[in-house]
This record gives sequence, C-alpha cells and structure tokens, in this order.
Amino acid sequence: MNKNRQQVLVRWLKSQSTLVKRWLRLSLLLGMLGGIVLVAQAWVMAHLLQSLIMDQAARADLVPWFVALAGLFVLRAGISLLRERVGFIAGSLLRRQIRRQVLDRLESLGPAWIEGRPAGSWSSLLLEQIEDMQDYYARYLPQMYLAGMVPLLILAAIFPINWAAGLILFITAPLIPLFMALVGMGAADANRRNFLALERLSGYFLDRLRGLDTLRLFHRAQAETEHIRHSTEDFRQRTMEVLRLAFLSSGVLEFFASISIAVVAVYFGFSYLGELNFGSYGTGVSLFAGFLVLILAPEFFQPLRDLGTFYHAKAQAVGAAESLVTFLEIDARHQAQGEQEPELTAISLSARQLVILSPDGSRLAGPLSFDLPAGNRVALVGPSGAGKSSLLNVLLGFLPYEGQLLVNGHELRQLKMSHWRRQLSWVGQNIRLPAASVRQNIMLGQPDAGEPAVAQAIGEAYVDEFLPLLPEGLDSDVGENAVTLSVGQAQRIALARALIKSPGLLLLDEPTAGLDAHSERLVMRALDAASVRQTTLMVTHQLSDISDFDQIWVLSNGHIVQRGRYHQLAGQPGLLADLIAIRSGEL
Repeated sequence: MNKNRQQVLVRWLKSQSTLVKRWLRLSLLLGMLGGIVLVAQAWVMAHLLQSLIMDQAARADLVPWFVALAGLFVLRAGISLLRERVGFIAGSLLRRQIRRQVLDRLESLGPAWIEGRPAGSWSSLLLEQIEDMQDYYARYLPQMYLAGMVPLLILAAIFPINWAAGLILFITAPLIPLFMALVGMGAADANRRNFLALERLSGYFLDRLRGLDTLRLFHRAQAETEHIRHSTEDFRQRTMEVLRLAFLSSGVLEFFASISIAVVAVYFGFSYLGELNFGSYGTGVSLFAGFLVLILAPEFFQPLRDLGTFYHAKAQAVGAAESLVTFLEIDARHQAQGEQEPELTAISLSARQLVILSPDGSRLAGPLSFDLPAGNRVALVGPSGAGKSSLLNVLLGFLPYEGQLLVNGHELRQLKMSHWRRQLSWVGQNIRLPAASVRQNIMLGQPDAGEPAVAQAIGEAYVDEFLPLLPEGLDSDVGENAVTLSVGQAQRIALARALIKSPGLLLLDEPTAGLDAHSERLVMRALDAASVRQTTLMVTHQLSDISDFDQIWVLSNGHIVQRGRYHQLAGQPGLLADLIAIRSGEL
C-alpha cells in the first residue's frame, strides 16, 4: 500500500469518529484525569518513603497519607474501568454506523450488484473487517492524544524537582514513536494483505460449502478440499507475518523505554554517590526526588507502551478500511439518481437507444428501443443470457444505463429511486420471506394495510387455499428461509405481498419457475387477474402461459429481435417459433 493511499484511509477512519465525538472526548478526559491521579499517587508514595526512611517520622503521623494512597489506588482503578466502558461504547456505535452505511449502500445497489461477489466476501466485510475497527476507535484514537498529553503532565511534575532527569526523558521519548511508525507502516500493509486473503477464503469456502453435493456428484470434493487447504495455509502465513510485525513493534518500544529508564536510574545512582552534582537546582538530590522520578519514569513511557499495544489496532483498521473505502468509492459512481418525485399513476415506458451496463461499466444488453403503453402486458422471452433480467434490473434502478429511458415522459435517472420504487412490485423465482409470520411478510409490501386489504391480497394470490393448514393461520411462523412452507406456498405469499401494494408497474421474473403444476396454475391465474390492473412486464420461459399478453418481446444477445402478438409470432419463422418447437420437443 502506498503512503498516499494509507493517508486517505486514515483520514477516512478519523472522519467517521465525528459521529461519536462526545464519547471520545469523555474517554480523553478520563485518561487525563487518570494521569493526574497517577502523578498524585507517585507524589504520595515518594513522600511516604522520604518520611519513613530519611525523616524517621512516626507511622501514626502518616496514617492519613496511607489512607490517601489507598484512595488514589481505588480512584485510578475506577477511572480505568470507566474509560474502558466509554471506549467500548464509542467503538460499538462506530461499528454500528459503518455497518449501516455498508448495508444501506448494498440495499440501494440491489441484487444485480451484490451477486457479482461471493456471499462469503460480504460476510467478511460486514463482520470481521468492521469488527476489527473496534480497538481503533475504543483505544487507539484516544490513546494517540494521551500519548502526548500524559508524558507532558509527568514532565511538568518532574522538571521542578530535577531538570536533568526530565531532560533525559524528554530526549529519549521521541525515539519510540519514530521507530514504531517505521514498523507500523509495514504492519498496515501486512494487515491489508491479510484481510484480502481472508475475504477470498471466506467467499471461496462458503461457495464450496453450498455446492458440496454438486462437487461430490462430479468427484471434485477432494480437489476442492486440497485447494481450501492451500488457501488456509496462505492465510496462516499472512497472519503470522502480521503477528511478527506486532511483536517487533512491542520489542522496539520496550527496548528504548528500558534504555531510558536505565539512564535515569544510573544518573540518580551516581548522584547519590556524589559523582554527579547537577540537575537538582543546587539543593542536592533527595530520596524524595529519586523515588518520585523512578516511580514516574515507567509511567512516562506507559502511554507510549499502550499506544504501541494499540498501534496494531490501527494497522488492522487501516487494512480493513481499504476494502470498505474501495467499496464505497466504487458505489458512489453508480448512485446517479435525481430528486424528481412526479405524480405517477398509470405508468408508461419508453426507451431510445437504451444500453444496459453492469456495475463495472461493461455492456449487458442493448441498444434497445421500445414503447410500453400504460396498462399493457408484455412478456419477455428468449434464451438464457439474452438480457431479460437485466432489463428488469435497470427498471428497478439497480443497474446503470446509457441512452434514454422515460417513465411517463420523465427520465428514469432523474427520478428519486425511493419514490420510483414505491410505484413498483416485483416477484422473482427465488423467494425471500424475511419477516417472522405470514401476515408480516404480506404486509411488507404495504405496512399500513388494513385487514380488508390483507384479505383481498390473500384471496387474489390463493394464499387462503393453504392457510387453514397452517397451525396459526396468518400468524404462523414461516421459519428461516421459509422452511415451514412449500415452494409454491412461499411463492403465493410473495405474490400477495406484491399485489397488496396496488402498484403502477408489476415486474415478474420467472414467477412460476420450479413450481409444481398445481401451484403454477394458481400463480398464473392470480397473475392473469392482477396484471390487467397495471402495466406488467414478465420474464418467462413458460411460453404456453403468455398467449393472451398484449405484446411478446423476443430477446437475443441483448437485442429485441421480434415483437408482436403471440399467435402472430408463433406462426412465422423466427426465434419464438424455434423456442416453441424446442419446448414441444422437450415435452
């Protein structure tokens, strides 16, 4: 990772901290208060030792000082505990906010973009990489300021007692962050490579796990197991590289801190022997001064030690941030949407030289030119990969495009996507029922729908046919991935969810794929009844179900090669007639 890129990532990480500025300031204030208590504690300990050893004071006279010392120990422990708690809250809020940014962006991009990467890589991005930012915000960021402020506080306490000891600490302190920074730059790069390896491994492993039955069927299980073994070994080696750099960073800090403390101890030793007679402002080096400085000397470097400990957290955060920032930067280029919110009732569509693009800018389909009058029903047919689903995705606002695509005379890219999507309903072949119950899943399409609207939707989608078979009717739990329902039942619930909305444009992407004959017949009957109420665009391979549609558009290689009524196209040479013949042969 080059230096400029690393600076960009650090600036992005710091910019996110503005969301929890209050908590970070509180953590910093508690750290400074802990530093003040530390100096007071060292002062009391040095006074007690001076009084007991040199002044021969009575122990009874020192009881208040012992009580004060115990109180300072308890107070310091309480401050440390509270600071840890505040730091955890700050990190937790930041992680939640960053995760929300990623999820919101994924939601706006939609499935066409998400499917371009393995599911495992998304889980790695949302879980491991964001979690690894916790210590950066909770510990490293406040400690970065305390590493400069607390040593200055200790120097302010030492210099009036002995300027020579203070000078030794002042001169040696900058060596530690200097060498740590040199090590840390390598650690950030190693973390970045480690996260990339983890992301690839997560995606690869999850995809192979999902396709395990297919791999076994084609006798590829052993080969894929060996590939995963090599990938995990590569990840192990990268992890060990990060750990080596972390230990090196800690070793550098401890080395220079030990040297500095040793020099201070040698100075006081020779001063007590009478060999060195400077540093104490001409009054002689007292036992109090020696103990105070030697107690505070390790604590002078402790904030730097803590910074060194948490410096690895910074390297982790920078490595994790690269994937996040790259993801957000790429996404920003595809968020070209306007703010128009026109009144849309009966929806008509018109396209001129429409070219549908993938998120990376490559052509998926087009150029396409068509007019779809309001209230018409159009069926999109053609071989796989012809561009049918791409056309639906661009209408949903999930894919960029070039050319002109008008909705009631308004350019689609100028519309506010949230407003436009409220006019749509979509039913696909891979059903998702994310809510807990049947009722909640149906009402996702219209959260404020009343009981009459729900009853109408379940009647139109033939959900009421199997509703009595469910243990609690509409309030029955559908289970994870709709495990308690058959595919046909889940599809009809999804159809009810789409119909309860009374959309202006109904988009259907092979809604009967994978259904049994009974469920397919009911779903198509429901779609036939519902599709006459609005503009409908349906992708299908079931050619027998589209004979009464207003138009048939036949796509091939991203172009509309035929259009017209079913009986007109079926009776003339062309792709539709070929597809019908192929289907007839299969039957």
